[in-house]
Amino acid sequence: MGLINTTIKPFKSTGFKQGKFVDVTDADVKGKWSIFFFYPADFTFVCPTELEDLADNYDTLQSLNVEVYSVSTDTHFSHKAWHDTSPAIGKIKYTMLGDPSGVITNNFDVMREGIGLADRGTFLVDPDGVIQFAEVTAEGIGRNATELLRKVKAAQYVASHPGEVCPAKWEEGEKTLAPSLDLVGKI
Repeated sequence: MGLINTTIKPFKSTGFKQGKFVDVTDADVKGKWSIFFFYPADFTFVCPTELEDLADNYDTLQSLNVEVYSVSTDTHFSHKAWHDTSPAIGKIKYTMLGDPSGVITNNFDVMREGIGLADRGTFLVDPDGVIQFAEVTAEGIGRNATELLRKVKAAQYVASHPGEVCPAKWEEGEKTLAPSLDLVGKI
C-alpha cells in the first residue's frame, strides 16, 4: 500500500448526513483535514461499534477542523435505513458515503477483490488532499477512535512545525523531536 503522501483520486458520491442526502466530491475534501473511515457493510457486528466510537469523538475532531467520512459499498439509502433503526448508528452526525460502484474504495486500495466489500481502512487526508496516515486491519479487529484522535493531533502538529517529529505515544503538549545527527544512536 503506497498511498502515503499521494493525493486522493477524483470521486463523486452521495452520502447520508443528519437526515439528508448529500453529494460529496474530492474537491469538497480540500481545505480541511479529513478522515476516510472504510468498513465492510451496514447492518453488521463490529462496524456499528467502530462507527459509534467515532461518533462519540466527532465533536472533538470537528474542533480540530477535521471532517469525517465513513465509507462502505452500501448505498446512501442503506445508510439512512441503518441510521434510522440502530441506536448506535443513530448517534452519527458525520457523512456516511455510499460507494456501490466501488470507486472510492478502489481509490484507497481497500476493496476486497472478488467480494465487493471494503477492508477496515482508516485514512487521514490533509487540507491539500494528501494522504498522511493509513491503517488497515482485518475484519474482526475493531479500531479505536481515541488512538485515531491522537494520531490526527500528531499529524497536525508535524504539519504546523516543520523540522519536528512526534515520537511513539506522543500526546498533545508533550516533547517532540528535531531529527539531527546529534540524536542518531542516542534515543
